[in-house]
Amino acid sequence: MNKLVKVKKKNKIAIIITIIAIVIIAYSSIKIYIWVLENNKSRKEKNKIDNITIITEKTGSEEEKIQEEKEILPTDPYWDFIKMNYVEVDFQNLLKENQETVSWITVNGTNINYPVVQHSDNEYYLNHSFDGSENSAGWIYLDYRNNIENTEKNTIIYGHSREDGTMFGSLKNIINNDWYSNSQNYVVKMSTPKENTLWQVFSIYKTPYTNDYIQTEFSNNNEFLKFINKIKNRSIYDFKTNVGANDNILTLSTCYGINDRVVMHAKLIKKQER
Repeated sequence: MNKLVKVKKKNKIAIIITIIAIVIIAYSSIKIYIWVLENNKSRKEKNKIDNITIITEKTGSEEEKIQEEKEILPTDPYWDFIKMNYVEVDFQNLLKENQETVSWITVNGTNINYPVVQHSDNEYYLNHSFDGSENSAGWIYLDYRNNIENTEKNTIIYGHSREDGTMFGSLKNIINNDWYSNSQNYVVKMSTPKENTLWQVFSIYKTPYTNDYIQTEFSNNNEFLKFINKIKNRSIYDFKTNVGANDNILTLSTCYGINDRVVMHAKLIKKQER
């Protein structure tokens, strides 16, 4: 009898383990299936956007560069950056698709070439696509505290780090030597309905989760400069870029794994009114 009881117990345990394994496999398969579907949906959405959006390159003049507080050495790649063309986007069709469209952003050396949206909070576009449908891939979005029409001290843009490289999935490229060893990558281009801008990268890093780099308001210049020194000191590469009290900066942020973030900071060097 004892042996029979033991056999039955073993069989029950084996059945339970098998059921658990089947449930785990089924759950994982469903999650993967949904992930693939949402990735495909995001790609189709991006293809649609690309087909309806007219993007052109615009030349600028020397007078459009932002006045620098310190002299820039002739050897600094800055002089090449300000000669680069702007990206200018026709927002007419984008706004028809989504009235919350506020800008378009392009990051050299990555796949980032997207319209940027903005909601009344920082949660909505974590799980909604450009067309407003639910999608865990989310979209590229501007911090709700920012005003894109009034360049602020720290303009912040977020996006999910998707494994297929969509959204901000390729932003992690910036912490690779292949990216930061090429100075042509140190430029971010942005277009809004009112102006086109060029931004020069000055800090890149991976950091454990913190919100101390997404500060948008500063009580005075000293507080802002302390903030600049903090984020410059985190950089894994020294861009040798001067950032002063009168500068405006752009921050791009995405997840890296579960607990870390990859962050880029760039300063405004040139703008052109439309």
